[in-house]
Amino acid sequence: MSISERKLDHIRICLNESVEAAVSAGFEDVVLVHRALPEVDAESIDLRTSFMGREVSMPLFIAAMTGGHPEAEKINRNLAIAAQELNIPLGVGSQRAGIEKRELVRSFTVARKHAPDAFLIANLGAVQFCRGFTPKEAQRAVEMIEADAIALHLNPLQEAVQREGDTQFAGVLERISEVCEALDVPVIVKETGSGICAEDALRLQEAGVSAIDVGGAGGTSFAVVESYRGTEQLAKNFLSWGIPTVVSLVECARSVAIPVFATGGVRSGVDIAKALALGARACGVALPLLRQAVKGAEGVMEVLRTYERELRIAMFLSGSRDVEELSRSKAVVLGRCREWLSARGMLG
Repeated sequence: MSISERKLDHIRICLNESVEAAVSAGFEDVVLVHRALPEVDAESIDLRTSFMGREVSMPLFIAAMTGGHPEAEKINRNLAIAAQELNIPLGVGSQRAGIEKRELVRSFTVARKHAPDAFLIANLGAVQFCRGFTPKEAQRAVEMIEADAIALHLNPLQEAVQREGDTQFAGVLERISEVCEALDVPVIVKETGSGICAEDALRLQEAGVSAIDVGGAGGTSFAVVESYRGTEQLAKNFLSWGIPTVVSLVECARSVAIPVFATGGVRSGVDIAKALALGARACGVALPLLRQAVKGAEGVMEVLRTYERELRIAMFLSGSRDVEELSRSKAVVLGRCREWLSARGMLG
């Protein structure tokens, strides 16, 4: 099966099947301390923040989803329209297909066409740099969409259970470091649904990455996705594999000095507020937006505006005038997440 056909497979499965992980992202274990005396007017709350040096309207971005198939062009167009209108960052799906087949480039370039001012994030699989890609391919991905940053995604679970998977990850950290050194734009390293632990976050920071997107367990699971593609028997014991988003976020945020983003099961503005209080600089959302993007840009914007309203209310109720104050607010971690973090020495 070609890369393009595989991309269409992934879109179809995510739209028509239940693809979320068998493990929770952990946001139900996080409680923001309610302030009965918030001492702030809700209308005056400022959601603006800095994303990799660019001011954006709120600490939320459209996480990487798709590309590499003609059917993906409509999806990326609608996502780009929303990103431009709301002034939030947008990540595109893996551009490997566009690197290898010129006729598929348009499914990615549509993003810059319809979001001329938005912060765009290019995307390639880190494992491809162990399979012949060099920093030149990373630069081509950046130039393809006139990106402001590039994400190198880590997906060892997906590759391990995928029929066409690449599992030759030996030397991947060194390859990531080479890309960081060669490119002029920031390099973000992101997981794709299994999370990043403190030890790996430190190694990534030392390798020169500019930011980490934890991509924790609790959102779309590519073990689940691949199980619908004929590897059910192989994938079934990995449906709950990974580090929950909340746990991964705390581990990374408490271990590195570079920005940490939270994706993986973010499903409301309240989740975003909790993540920011735990150390995230911004949160990414994918699946709920994908299911709107096949219909049009308006549905995408309505979901994002709902998150914005919910975030504003959560900030009001926690007495936070802006994102910086929210990052200093009190969050209580309970339940399984607390047990995990305590066992790992991350609470104190």
